[in-house]
Parts: sequence; C-alpha cells; structure tokens
Amino acid sequence: MRYIITEEQYKSLNEQEEIISFPFQALNKRWNLLQKFLEKKGNPPYVITDDLDLSKSNIESLGSLILVKGDLDLEKSSIKLLGRLTSVDGNFNLEDTQVKSLGNLTSVGGGLNLKNSRIKSLGNLTSVGGDLYLKNSQIKSLKKLTSVGGDLRLQGSSVRDLGNLTSVGGDLYLQGSSIEDIGNLTSVGGDLYLIGTPLSKKYTKKEIRSMVNVGGKIR
Repeated sequence: MRYIITEEQYKSLNEQEEIISFPFQALNKRWNLLQKFLEKKGNPPYVITDDLDLSKSNIESLGSLILVKGDLDLEKSSIKLLGRLTSVDGNFNLEDTQVKSLGNLTSVGGGLNLKNSRIKSLGNLTSVGGDLYLKNSQIKSLKKLTSVGGDLRLQGSSVRDLGNLTSVGGDLYLQGSSIEDIGNLTSVGGDLYLIGTPLSKKYTKKEIRSMVNVGGKIR
C-alpha cells in the first residue's frame, strides 16, 4: 500500500526532515537500539515496513513513528502516547493500554481493538478496513469515522450516535447501546443487531430497511 499524507500533514513535516524506513524484524526487534539511532539523527519521522510487536513492553511513546505497514500490537504495554502516528496498514491492537487519545491517527487498514482501553474519542480516525471493537469501551463519539470494512461492535458502549459513519462492511452490533438515530448510515454488509436499543422501539424493521441497505438480517 502506498503511503499518502494530507497537505496539512505534509506541511507539518519540516522540509529538512527525511522519512526513514526500517524493517523491525531485521533489527532483531531491538526497539531501544532503533530509538538511539533516531535520536542521533534528530528524531526524524520514520516508517516500520513490517509488523511491530511491542505488546507487554514498558514503552510509553512511539515518538516520531508515522506509519506501520504491517500489524501494530501494543496490548498490555505501558504505552501512553502514539506520538506522530498517522496510519497502520495492518491490524492495530490497543487492548488493555493506558492510551487516552489516538492523536494523529487517520486510518487503520486492518482491524482496530480498543477493548479495555481508556480512549474516549476516535479523534481524527476516518476509516478502519477490518473489525472495529468498541464493546464496553469508554468511546463516546465516533467523530470523523466514515467507514468500517468488517464488523463494528458497539454493545454496551457510551456512543450515542453514529456520527459521520456511512458504511459497515460486516455486522453492526448495537445491542445495549444508547443510539437513537441512524444518522448518515447507508449500508451494512452483514446483519444489523438492534435488540434492546432505542432504535428498535423507534422504527420497524421495514422502516430501517428503507433507510439502510442491510445485506443480512435485522435482528
């Protein structure tokens, strides 16, 4: 996948900065060695070209990392800041972390897992290519999110509306949520689960289908 940044993001990069790429596996997963090298270079923006597994580590910040072309796993790590990270091409796992903000993150090509995280807003995130797991999370708003390629799980979440969301490629789980309106949603590729929601009391299944193209069943 080619890495594309917005004009605003481009301007935020100093013209003298060079974006450096590293395969994490080739570094024998030596994160501290990589950070020392970057520090000597003045901490330029950098890209990890394969998977980056920092789960259960004591790392607190990703520093000047802007892109991971593979999976990024931070589960049960000490991470607190995502730094300049704008994109993850693979899966992104933030389960059981202390991170409170997604910062500059705009897209995740695979799935995004925020289970038991402290994040309350999706911030600048616009798209998730795989599953988005927000079940029982502290997320209160989907903000700029427009599409989810896989399943979207919002059971028991604090999300009150679907915001700018237009499409979900897989199943959409809303059981136990407080969502009262369809918003801008136009299509759900799989099943739509509405049991016990304000939506199920407000609209009939026929009315829902007239507003949203549901590929599966409305439950």
